[in-house]
Amino acid sequence: MNIESISLTDQGDLSKSDETHASDLAAACYRQIEKLNPTLNAFITVIPSEKKIFPASGSMPLYGIPIAVKDLYDTKGIRTTSGSKFFADNIPQEDAYVIQKMKRAGAHLIGKTNTHEIALGVTNNNPHFGACRNPWDITRTPGGSSGGSAVAVATGMALAALGTDTGGSIRIPASLCGVVGIKPTYGRVSLRGILPLSWNLDHAGPLTRKVEDAAVMLQVMGGYDEQDPTSIKALPGDYYSHLKDGMSERKIAFAAGSYVDEADAEVMEAVREAARVYKEQGAIISEVNMDFLREAAIANAIMTQSDAAAFHRERLKEHPDWFGADVRLRLETGAAFTSSEYSLARRTQAEVKRRCEILFEEFDVLILPTTPIPAPVLEGENAIERARQLTRFTAPFNLAGLPALSVPCGFTKDGLPIGLQIVSRAWNEAGVLRAGYAFQETTEWHKKKPGILS
Repeated sequence: MNIESISLTDQGDLSKSDETHASDLAAACYRQIEKLNPTLNAFITVIPSEKKIFPASGSMPLYGIPIAVKDLYDTKGIRTTSGSKFFADNIPQEDAYVIQKMKRAGAHLIGKTNTHEIALGVTNNNPHFGACRNPWDITRTPGGSSGGSAVAVATGMALAALGTDTGGSIRIPASLCGVVGIKPTYGRVSLRGILPLSWNLDHAGPLTRKVEDAAVMLQVMGGYDEQDPTSIKALPGDYYSHLKDGMSERKIAFAAGSYVDEADAEVMEAVREAARVYKEQGAIISEVNMDFLREAAIANAIMTQSDAAAFHRERLKEHPDWFGADVRLRLETGAAFTSSEYSLARRTQAEVKRRCEILFEEFDVLILPTTPIPAPVLEGENAIERARQLTRFTAPFNLAGLPALSVPCGFTKDGLPIGLQIVSRAWNEAGVLRAGYAFQETTEWHKKKPGILS
């Protein structure tokens, strides 16, 4: 079984057939973990197989599918470290709400994935559990903070994975590792049982091999949770029915302006080529100046660090030395922001939301790079500067709370993946998934595999 080439939806069909049972799929993922995890360090905890007996068929949407879980989600009876020394021995008594939904859908939880410490960073160079490495080049970062989840999916150690995203932490590793990642609308997926970074900016979502897999995962993950104060009661999403509707006559805004143009030339050329693909499909492309994203990214950083400092205030006071150097500095910076600075950031948030509302009255989706650069080297880099750089194009849409998808759209001359980011109005996850699927089906980027698999 070529586990790294089979998507979640493929495996769902296989696990219901007489040829391949769900237990075979899990066994193949465990073999990949045994082979690759010593090098890539994608998992903090591998959940031992319970030698569960799966019947020959099943009707659950994730029946027998091996799923990796970012080590921020509470898992009952299974260590949940949040990549932190403070939680190294934390054994939750209950599952996070999304984990409950995964289990009801038939998913097989295969392990807890490596994360940047407390999710406050994007390099995934964790001082407590070791660095997670990019499968396309192990000297480079996979991105973060959901880096382990992206690596697991990219290498067949899992068929899908759960991540969180406060400034880009699903989309950045998806981009740098050549997989798909979606951050849904704020309030679409419950955050109950997930360690907070910012109560105002956190999102939970999936990482997968294909866009259609992300649609299946999000269908399971989404839904109102009355016990989560961030959860918003909305009509249930239907992400699969119109996935293949195409992009003819759809209006696409192509992000332009000095802020976006500062991206690496190879990255911008790949995104321009994506726009040409959409134009050939009949979409109407218009360049739109998006320089206001600069202020949005700054406001997101202020809120993220301030909220994180508030949540971790006792830990920061009692044991500052238990935090890694970069995370401690960012928490201390967050604690030092004034109430006026925080208030101005919240005002920027309101203004950015309105500007995006106006934008999506005219356009169906916005496209721009997911990250301005490909995966940087892991060692010897300034993690704080990398966070500022890699979140340039993702953080604004956490601030606005909008659905945003990253799909593979090319490679650099050095063989590193490039991600295309697709954004739309609130609650239009179906629209970003449709646009992502249309691009995926006319390109080959998502089919390429890291050399470490050969």
